[in-house]
Amino acid sequence: MTSAGGIQIPSRLPLLLTHEGVLLPGSTVRFSVDSPRNMHLVSQRLLKGTSLKSTIIGVIPNTRDPEHDTDDLPALHKIGTAGIAVQVVGSNWPKPHYTLLITGLCRFSVSSLLKERPFILAEVEQLDKLEQYTTPATNDASAEDGELGELSQKFYQAAVQLLGMLDMSVPVVAKFRRLLDSLPRETLPDVVASMIRTSNKEKLQVLDAVSLEERFKKALPMLTRQIEGLKLLQRTRKMSPDNEKRVLSVRKGGVFPGRQFNLDEEDEDDDGDDTAALERKVHGANMPEAALRVCLKELKRLKKMPQSMPEYALTRNYLDLMVELPWSKSTKDCLDIRAARTLLDNDHYAMDKLKRRVLEYLAVRQLKTSLKGPILCFVGPPGVGKTSVGRSIARTLGREFHRIALGGVCDQSDIRGHRRTYVGSMPGRIINGLKTVGVNNPVFLLDEVDKLGKSLQGDPAAALLEVLDPEQNHSFTDHYLNVAFDLSQVLFIATANTTASIPPALLDRMEVLQVPGYTQEEKVEIAHRHLIPNQLEQHGLTPQQLHIPQDSTQDIISRYTREAGVRSLERKIGAICRAVAVKVAEGHRLTKTETSTETQQQQQQMGDKAAPPEMPIVIDHIALKDILGPPLFEMEVSERLTLPGVAVGLAWTPLGGEIMFVEASRMEGEGQLTLTGQLGDVMKESAHLAISWLRANAKTYQLTNTCSPAQTFLNVGGIKDKVLAAHRAGVKRVILPKRNEKDLEELPANVLADLDFVTASNLDEVLNASFDGGFPGTSSSRSHPQLSSKL
Repeated sequence: MTSAGGIQIPSRLPLLLTHEGVLLPGSTVRFSVDSPRNMHLVSQRLLKGTSLKSTIIGVIPNTRDPEHDTDDLPALHKIGTAGIAVQVVGSNWPKPHYTLLITGLCRFSVSSLLKERPFILAEVEQLDKLEQYTTPATNDASAEDGELGELSQKFYQAAVQLLGMLDMSVPVVAKFRRLLDSLPRETLPDVVASMIRTSNKEKLQVLDAVSLEERFKKALPMLTRQIEGLKLLQRTRKMSPDNEKRVLSVRKGGVFPGRQFNLDEEDEDDDGDDTAALERKVHGANMPEAALRVCLKELKRLKKMPQSMPEYALTRNYLDLMVELPWSKSTKDCLDIRAARTLLDNDHYAMDKLKRRVLEYLAVRQLKTSLKGPILCFVGPPGVGKTSVGRSIARTLGREFHRIALGGVCDQSDIRGHRRTYVGSMPGRIINGLKTVGVNNPVFLLDEVDKLGKSLQGDPAAALLEVLDPEQNHSFTDHYLNVAFDLSQVLFIATANTTASIPPALLDRMEVLQVPGYTQEEKVEIAHRHLIPNQLEQHGLTPQQLHIPQDSTQDIISRYTREAGVRSLERKIGAICRAVAVKVAEGHRLTKTETSTETQQQQQQMGDKAAPPEMPIVIDHIALKDILGPPLFEMEVSERLTLPGVAVGLAWTPLGGEIMFVEASRMEGEGQLTLTGQLGDVMKESAHLAISWLRANAKTYQLTNTCSPAQTFLNVGGIKDKVLAAHRAGVKRVILPKRNEKDLEELPANVLADLDFVTASNLDEVLNASFDGGFPGTSSSRSHPQLSSKL
């Protein structure tokens, strides 16, 4: 390796072909190798060698596209770099490969190939003096003459200028300074080109520049471009010197060992430092004075904070949220009452009370623009359209719509947000919803407000008190924001199945609108207006392919569903559509294959089942039974009422009204009343009161056997739901307390016409109405003792 001409590399070198990166003399680069030739070179030469000479290899850039690489030896690049392998690391994941750390020594050219397998061995000719990269600079003036001297001086001054723009506290920059002071100037093009952000193509140009003058000419524009880029970055960002140096300092690596720092990447990575743009956004957000003061204070802290601090990201996220919130952005209401009435009628059949209330809100809004948003609460059984009415209201007003599901929420921070002292803190659902819709007057639907939970993390129902109070929500304070936000323009709509589980304080803040179940006639109308067209569209069918007559729809409603809403009805219609879709698809297939007389003959032999079905397919009661199975419900009221000791009761549940059969039987014993079934306290008390009344009046009514006990009639609730349940079940006569006579006004006209209502003020009237021909002993002529007051 030594000669009179100085240090020499071996004349026969094993060659390493690399796809990634270009090794220049004086630089150290990390290469990953996994090709068979390169793997053999490492295992047989580098790992088995015992001398320094065995660690010197030639690195040749492989200019062939790696995706189209083959086992054939590519045309070798004419110039390579001899390097010394200072580290070898092997790994089996994700596939067997070696990672080499190689320091470039000097250029060489390939004279001839000696062998290609198992690795490439070539005869090479050294092109550079090896000493220049390993010995300190001398006062040799030969490089300072003429054009080469000028290029050398200009390049050195540019390198010093670049060094002055970098942070000297970074180790790799300090090492760059030492190299700049110690190495001969002829080595600078290689060293600098390996450090600054350049492409592999540009590095190849420097590698191929064997003449020193040409090498300076190739590398100088790259260095100048890097300096100009940093100057432009400095001008546009207008940073303080300390901040600028921090940004321009190389955090992602350096020249040793095997890492390159890329200054152009800093422009992409440092968007977080652009506080000037954020400050403009803060001033342009048009937020209240109090919120603006808080934002400017946080912005001031952000400017002084290093990016490496965890609090930097938290503060930046907070400011981003503050500028994104719609402090003053709103949509204009569409206050056309006639158009709103038409839209609501088209979207929803029945629901007259709800639609009337929405139109009232619109009318008042038209007369007084500063009206605060009301808090409406739709209470009714599932499937009656509470949520879809809220969506229609938003469309009617021309407002944004946002739904917040509250079912199962048991942490008050979901509503009010987390304080920013906690890790992973975030705003509550109200503020998040405002950020999502981007306006301060949307329609917010608080779904299932009766199903809020309570836990050790607080009571979310209590957290809603401020949100749902028109007198307080103009200054709602989320814990994360810690500044007031005006919610008074938001139209809040809550939905619930029952008010029983809503805390009284929360219920007091809302205007409750009852949404009762539908009558059979209303369900038929809803099915043909909305459900059937929607299901046809969802299943790719047309009215020309499927027809469901009204009689069939009535059968589905009465015999296959028993519900207050229409969800189950929609599922049954969906099942019919799926069954018809199979028939239609089979028909299409057969129609497409009818291409020959032979096929038609085969179809005739197979019978009528192979022929395409006639369109439209009409669903009758036979088709219903084939598709939906036997009827789930039968009208058993009349049959059961013929049995002695059976009475019909009406009950209200959160899922709508229900009928129930009360049966009583007599047996020998001591006169004790035994109650079976899962009865609540109220029902048990009613049964005991009824049997007590019967015993007290047994002689008067000549009762020798106990009949089915009946409830004592007081003013009761849920009349509309109960009566609708009776109507669904085919009951013909309903006995109500006299005090509930006013509730009959809410019933639809067809229900009032179909049922016989009897209002009773005492049990005599109840018993008379319960039995055909009246009840013996309840004659109206029976005298009642008259009581006089002693006062």
